Amino acid sequence: MAKIHLEKFKMQDFPYYYRLVSDEKVMAQITERSIPLEEARTNFETIVKRNNKDDETGSYKITDARSGGFIGQGHVTRYQEAKEVAEIGYMILPEYWGKGYGTEIARLLVDLAQQAEIRKLKAIIDPENHASRKILLRQQFVSEKVCEIDGLPGEILGRVL
Repeated sequence: MAKIHLEKFKMQDFPYYYRLVSDEKVMAQITERSIPLEEARTNFETIVKRNNKDDETGSYKITDARSGGFIGQGHVTRYQEAKEVAEIGYMILPEYWGKGYGTEIARLLVDLAQQAEIRKLKAIIDPENHASRKILLRQQFVSEKVCEIDGLPGEILGRVL
């Protein structure tokens, strides 16, 4: 039985999203800063609009299947210039780190991408985020490039589906 439940974010889910992106520990290896309220609102509106446009992919609120407690966010986002390519990513609240949720989230995101007939997946991580790297390698991702992305260190991993 699945430990988690994924449901596309809706406007009323903003407090969950903001809880994640305003957490300095969560954001340390993503943007190296927490996201202020107004910036988070703008970003979240974009996420919900994108969710409404594509039935097969999007950004998901992740909850514990048993308790209903909020765990984090996961996304499968198609590239605009190549619809058969998508990026996956996830953010998890610190109290859920190291408990196997990342592995299950990554597996479910890969499954969603396969159902959406995506042919290639990418994931971008901080090269120092060894836990995420390990999770992605277990999902058959391979390192493609270590570089600077928007002024921050990044590693791009890919997987052909």
